[in-house]
Amino acid sequence: MKVVLEKGLSDLATVFAATYRGGDHILEFVDSLSDSPDINEKWVIVVSSQFGCPVNCLMCDTAGYYMGDPTAEELVSQVDHIIRRRFPDGVVPTRKFKVQFARMGEPALNIEVIKAIEMMIEEYDAPGFMPCISTVAPRGTDRFFDEIARLNRDHFRGNFQLQFSLHSTDEEQRNRIIPISKWSLREIADYGKRFYVGGRKISLNFALAPGNAFDPKVLCNTFPTDVFMIKLTPVNPTEHALRNNMVRENLSEEEVPGISVLRENGFDVIVSIGDLRENQIGSNCGQLAALWKKGKMT
Repeated sequence: MKVVLEKGLSDLATVFAATYRGGDHILEFVDSLSDSPDINEKWVIVVSSQFGCPVNCLMCDTAGYYMGDPTAEELVSQVDHIIRRRFPDGVVPTRKFKVQFARMGEPALNIEVIKAIEMMIEEYDAPGFMPCISTVAPRGTDRFFDEIARLNRDHFRGNFQLQFSLHSTDEEQRNRIIPISKWSLREIADYGKRFYVGGRKISLNFALAPGNAFDPKVLCNTFPTDVFMIKLTPVNPTEHALRNNMVRENLSEEEVPGISVLRENGFDVIVSIGDLRENQIGSNCGQLAALWKKGKMT
């Protein structure tokens, strides 16, 4: 592992890009304090689960770059680099310490993510450790989902954050945005009922680009409100989002018809607007890797 790029703001987030296996493979990872008043209260590390990503979502700058899967040790090296900078002894006092597999790659396509989480349990003294998985629910990954359900049940007891990235309630449109074979909304709902053991609800994330379908009736008729919550986010100005006319940098509740219907039907709904300075430092998925690739090719 060799860190080749570092960019950020100390009070917001620092993004790293590191090369592996002789320099041809790259992972991005982030040390984030963007919404934390105190590192002892909340701290987030965002890591990549693959060298690039084979999914090719329309808004992601990782699209078109995929070179396979890191080992568990390579996955943990991202976390270790950031932890040791702040806490050299590996003791993390943070009350809510999130490690999010939400950067480059689709975590469900790399079974080594399971081993990496188990290694972190053993490696660090971090009572507040909470794994976070963000997934599009690819088909053929039943073993992965069985394993995270086991971890949630046996070790984290509901203190495990699972997010399904949907982006549209229309299955055809969802297939265009996320061009990979994946579970239907109904299949995600069925799995969620098996995964959930109390604690944190499963998040259904919609990055609402202009024109994305968002039908509250579909959600109310498909997902139980005692298991799932709704999270709405804008679409950041990555190169691919700009090219595909999907950018929506800001988002308000008034712009999204249906939020009141969801709440009336019992859903928790969060409209999450990140710090816009993150666009300047390239802390959106794939941006720093894309910058590194350009520099390597020029």
